[in-house]
Amino acid sequence: MAYVPGVALLAALVVGCSADTGTEGSAADDKPGDPMTSVAPAGKYRTLPEPCRSIGHSTLRDLLPGIAQVPEDQQEKAYAGTASVTYDTDRRVGCTWKAEAPDSSRSLSLDFERVVSYDTSVSDDDRADELYAKKRDAAHLPPGSATPGGAKDDSPSDSPSGSPSNSPSASAQDADKSEGTTDTADDLQPRVLDGLGDAAFLDDLLTRTGSTAQHRTVSVVFRTSNVLVTVRYTEQPALATTIPDSKELQDKAQSLARKLVDRFSE
Repeated sequence: MAYVPGVALLAALVVGCSADTGTEGSAADDKPGDPMTSVAPAGKYRTLPEPCRSIGHSTLRDLLPGIAQVPEDQQEKAYAGTASVTYDTDRRVGCTWKAEAPDSSRSLSLDFERVVSYDTSVSDDDRADELYAKKRDAAHLPPGSATPGGAKDDSPSDSPSGSPSNSPSASAQDADKSEGTTDTADDLQPRVLDGLGDAAFLDDLLTRTGSTAQHRTVSVVFRTSNVLVTVRYTEQPALATTIPDSKELQDKAQSLARKLVDRFSE
């Protein structure tokens, strides 16, 4: 008499366990508060080019005339440049060249930074654009500088209305004015550049070393997808009374930047 109820009880337990297992599996698949989310796309670039091999000899001779005057047995070393010390060459690399001529010394540096976003809701490109914007803002470009598409940057100046800015770029322009040069024409001011990568700007800084010596550094920064590229081109004349030509340095720095954009597009 006890056997039949035992079988019935065992069957009931088996059915109950099977039903519970199915319910728990369904709950695990459809956890409330855990919706399916899309991951922001990765950037176009997964590696960086070798910066010290990114510029041909003819371009370096044009940018650094003093290289042609280096003894022939030392020219290869001058063309090779000096690689920057970095801790992760997949994320950041750089190179520097320098050459002296009788009338001036010039130096050139490249910096390549590959940006990776560790936030799945923010793409690599968007994160790179944030970092680019910080670099642009740190340059304190004059209000009204041209933006892509021919528009004007109407963001308010940090300086009170009618007073000169204390930004480094403005100081360079004031120094030029005091010397009576024409390098402060509107088209030579620090500005956003059109048609260079996804976004770009140029800065032009004239710095005095000591009481009279001065040198000019033109920087071009651009973003292409998730990579930020910085070109810095500097000239220091041999004579303290000579002011480096802003237009020449800007033209050459921009030309190099456009060649680098093409290289990344290959």
